[in-house]
Amino acid sequence: MASFWQMLRRDPVYTPVVEAFKGVFALQGLRFRITGEHHVPETGPAVMMINHTGYFDFTYAGLAALPSRRLVRFMAKESVFRHPVSGPLLRGMRHISVDRAAGAASYGHALDALRAGEIVGVFPEATISMSFEPKAFKSGGVRMAQATGAPILPVAIWGSQRVWTKGHPKRLGRTNVPIGITVGEPIRVRPEDDVVEVTAHVRDTITRMLHELQEVYPPVPETERHLVPVRLGGTAPTPEEAAVLEARLRAEGVQG
Repeated sequence: MASFWQMLRRDPVYTPVVEAFKGVFALQGLRFRITGEHHVPETGPAVMMINHTGYFDFTYAGLAALPSRRLVRFMAKESVFRHPVSGPLLRGMRHISVDRAAGAASYGHALDALRAGEIVGVFPEATISMSFEPKAFKSGGVRMAQATGAPILPVAIWGSQRVWTKGHPKRLGRTNVPIGITVGEPIRVRPEDDVVEVTAHVRDTITRMLHELQEVYPPVPETERHLVPVRLGGTAPTPEEAAVLEARLRAEGVQG
């Protein structure tokens, strides 16, 4: 396992950024409960597939890899790489730009990272779920795993939507929000496996883990019921209502 100083030498941008974010999380009072982190391999490639309910999901999911001294290279939309502040940092951390107009190039960069032994983080829903229920999964993550022989690490996150999510104000002060993260057992994809079937299996696995996180999550204040799915007694949009809202936001140029 790599030491902190080995990580710093290998990733002189990413490593201090992680430490800085950990400090920010402490100031915010965020309380993380991470289980299954032992499933993250200490060496070699993996495709981390994560459900998506908040803008900071990538920073939280990455915490699950730290006990194994690993840093995750996340696939993120191309627009954030154009930002004068986040762009240089993302490139320095060797995250992977996803240009939806040139998807083949992004996919190729992700394969290169996996073949170099990296962990690549993927949000298979592509955008934040405004219903907070898992949306349909795209198959890219499974295809990457099948092409490279890398295992899939299914990851469920719950609570991040209370910090900042699509369509609601960000809450970056001291909120003391609990955030649950579960890493499931690695899923292997054989060359002969059907990609659609495996993608459905990964979605079912993440959905089950998400429900388990929700079962033990502390009660949410009444003022935040809009951040809880209808299935759990909240007032968030249903998946059908969310699809309409997301389409409207896309038309207005809002992404996430």
